[in-house]
Amino acid sequence: MGMAASQARFLGLTARKTNVEYEGQQINQQRTTLSNQSANYYNDLLGMSVPVPPSVDDYTKTVYSFEDGALTNQITAMIAQTDGTYTVSYIRQWNDDFSVVSAATSIVTEIAAGTTYNVGSQTLRKMGAAITYDIDGTTAYYNPADKKYYTSADFTTGTAVDTEGKTIAINSDDEYLQTLSADQVANLQKEEEQYISLLQNKYGAGDYMVRYIKNTTTGEYTPYFYKLSDLKNAIYDSNTKNSQSNINCYTIGSETKTEEVKAVEDCKMEKDSSGRYINITIPDASGNNVTYALTTSTATDQDAYEDAMNQYEYEKYEYDQAIDQINAKIEIVQAQDKNLELRLKQLDTEQDAISTEMDAVQKVIEKNTESTFKTFG
Repeated sequence: MGMAASQARFLGLTARKTNVEYEGQQINQQRTTLSNQSANYYNDLLGMSVPVPPSVDDYTKTVYSFEDGALTNQITAMIAQTDGTYTVSYIRQWNDDFSVVSAATSIVTEIAAGTTYNVGSQTLRKMGAAITYDIDGTTAYYNPADKKYYTSADFTTGTAVDTEGKTIAINSDDEYLQTLSADQVANLQKEEEQYISLLQNKYGAGDYMVRYIKNTTTGEYTPYFYKLSDLKNAIYDSNTKNSQSNINCYTIGSETKTEEVKAVEDCKMEKDSSGRYINITIPDASGNNVTYALTTSTATDQDAYEDAMNQYEYEKYEYDQAIDQINAKIEIVQAQDKNLELRLKQLDTEQDAISTEMDAVQKVIEKNTESTFKTFG
């Protein structure tokens, strides 16, 4: 290799070595940037709050209750006063055995639109309507006060009907009414006034129909009520006249009722050695103090606990999603860094080869220089 060629080769190798070193510096800078990104991602992981599932204990509280005859009372608030007494609120519960409740729904047959309806073969009767009697062709109204029949429902203006030797029959096909005396029918009408009031208070204003079903075991009759507007608004089959869906029905049954008693003052609470309340003394309406034994139990607000658990599941899902996203980003950074590391090793190998070749070229140049000086020496 001539002197000029060797020097040109050496300059080329020097430039290549410089480029390799520069590229290596750039790669190291990129790896530093990736390292910082990775550190930021790990800091994000460390800064995330891990969702904690709710404890059922957080939604469980001690409940104090006391019995007052048929009434069960659950204390909802006890506020201590400076004089040592308490202001107490509680919820009172009891079973009302004479309450209107929902019964099994029925298919109803429309006999005459708006007025006459049957359930099975039994015709419904409108409660509150006057019940009359036939006395040998005369329509009469019974007055339980004097045990007489009158030609008008207004007994003060109506004329009393002579019943001696005459046949008295109730103007109704109602099987139950036919089993009752006139006095019993009058009492039933008063009872049905109470039924109407209960039904209207609970299920809305309007007229109500009734049918009585006999219990074959006890012989007693049980009333079943239907709201007239439900019957009128139902859709009936044009052929069978039967309602195309079941219609709501009500009857008399047992129902748990509640009443909230708020802020009863001057109550006294007694504790045992463990600090648990064992007795409560409440002033009654006459100002007398009545003491009741307290029963302790625990109650869990299941709805609140389930809401908290649902919130936890949502937060956990979001947390897991965030973790997965950060881990995916870290994996990308690690893959990029791995590629840069491999490229850096390639540059190191290339630089070693360049250095080795430069050393060889340097020796050739030195030999050429030495030979030249000897020729001209």
